[in-house]
Amino acid sequence: MRYTIIRGLLAGGVICLASGCVTSTVDQMVFNKPTEGIGNATVVILGRRHASDYDTEPDFVECVGDHIASGDRSIHVIGELEFVNDFYPWFEPRTAPLQLADLEGLLQRQPVVAERLASLNTQYMIWLDGSTVRGDSSGSMTCAIGPGGGGCFGFGTWSSDAKYEATIWDFTEHAEVGRISTTATGQSYMPAVVIPIPIIAPVQGTACDGIGDQLLQFLSSQS
Repeated sequence: MRYTIIRGLLAGGVICLASGCVTSTVDQMVFNKPTEGIGNATVVILGRRHASDYDTEPDFVECVGDHIASGDRSIHVIGELEFVNDFYPWFEPRTAPLQLADLEGLLQRQPVVAERLASLNTQYMIWLDGSTVRGDSSGSMTCAIGPGGGGCFGFGTWSSDAKYEATIWDFTEHAEVGRISTTATGQSYMPAVVIPIPIIAPVQGTACDGIGDQLLQFLSSQS
């Protein structure tokens, strides 16, 4: 069995644009990376939603899937909503398998699930786990309306933090074959001289690009 591990800081730095400043890092650990892409096989990307204090955002899951599909149009990514609806109720948040062993047990107990996965020619299931949260804010702003009109004056700032991890399950090897994690931290601003102008740091988008790029390298024959 081919066995390789690649781990380390793969991407990092500070991105400062008109949309704010973002610092990001990506770390990857890979086993048995496909050498010629995945061919006609399909990929399913799902978000973990079993935690009590957060849900992995559906728009983040969609963003990662779109990033992969646009980077290599030969890769068929099955949409999360389509997949969950088709396999109801086995991949709902309360019933979805949390470990690969749980999935193996599900396939043994429910042959219909195994048959549907086989009909989709699914080789990889990728679980995304994490969230983007808004942090501390500071500054002040006042708004008023008078006879001559109205406006706002002041300055506000706040931080946002994104932490996500992608876990890759390979159905052909019946094994976990990789993990990719990313963190992104950004500072957003809202100056106001009559009209508030939000300058939003693209924290979630940066995290999506970080994980999407590494998954694309893993899955694509073009990388």
